[in-house]
Amino acid sequence: MADEENLPSGWEKRMSRSSGKVYYFNHITNASQWERPVGDGRGEPEKVRCSHLLVKHNQSRRPSSWREQNITRTKDEALELIQKYIEQIKSGQEKFESLASQFSDCSSAKNGGDLGLFGRGQMQKPFEDASFALKVGDMSGPVFTDSGVHIILRTG
Repeated sequence: MADEENLPSGWEKRMSRSSGKVYYFNHITNASQWERPVGDGRGEPEKVRCSHLLVKHNQSRRPSSWREQNITRTKDEALELIQKYIEQIKSGQEKFESLASQFSDCSSAKNGGDLGLFGRGQMQKPFEDASFALKVGDMSGPVFTDSGVHIILRTG
């Protein structure tokens, strides 16, 4: 489609099977939204600030954390947990920071998942790409890295 050329990097136009309405999907962040995304990706910041919630699994590069010495859950089980957390956040039932503090397998949990500022080349590539593709205040869908499955919240 001609107007897809004008979408920011990573975004594509899709049709909702349930409502028949057009929505936009970002294949980098797995985020979806009804509103047309804006921006052309040229004004990218040098650094972003994000929080995340990490769920490790038995194939993670280091399958242990402050929560659990030996993580045995499968990748599919980790994804199920991430999807449950996303639903709880989107529904307003839980706050991102609260879930990250309780359930993230990263030591950033003690800061509500806050990773502080980081630039390109400092994080694993899928995490970096998703972080820079999000707008401030936006939350990703599941993001897979060698560490496990993440939800990323861009805070700055």
